Amino acid sequence: MTKPISAIEAQHSFGLRVIAVYKAIKSACLIFVAVVAFHLHHEQNFDHLVRMVEHLPLQDSIGIRWRLVGWLEKFGPRKFNAVGAVALAYAAIFATEGTGLWLRKHWAEWFTVVATGSLIPVEAYEMFHKFTWLKLGAFVANVVIVIYLIRIAMQPHGRKP
Repeated sequence: MTKPISAIEAQHSFGLRVIAVYKAIKSACLIFVAVVAFHLHHEQNFDHLVRMVEHLPLQDSIGIRWRLVGWLEKFGPRKFNAVGAVALAYAAIFATEGTGLWLRKHWAEWFTVVATGSLIPVEAYEMFHKFTWLKLGAFVANVVIVIYLIRIAMQPHGRKP
């Protein structure tokens, strides 16, 4: 006979699922970044991207297009392998967090607290160094996730670890 799920347990389950979906979306985006980065490692693909950016039909009064072209040329195609590898590593971490949270594993709560919490100082620095609303949103979301998961992880659980 199964034990009925309490309202609090059901609410925590929903919260964990929301965070798991958020982690899955981040993981999917990073996999996309990795695929693009590995594709740009090839010289002809990289040159094609630079030419495409040079010919964008923009009203570029502040030179964004040319700064981007300069940055791409300075960055070079060889460094895109490293970008792809780092993106895949982070995607694996996010996928592990998301899968564990979706399955309501206690270890995943603490793993996500440590992994997400360790990036908060970096996000805070980045946000104050060059503020954007997207950085603020990601920072606030991650702080809320860490606080929420700490509260859940510290409660007694009726489920298996």
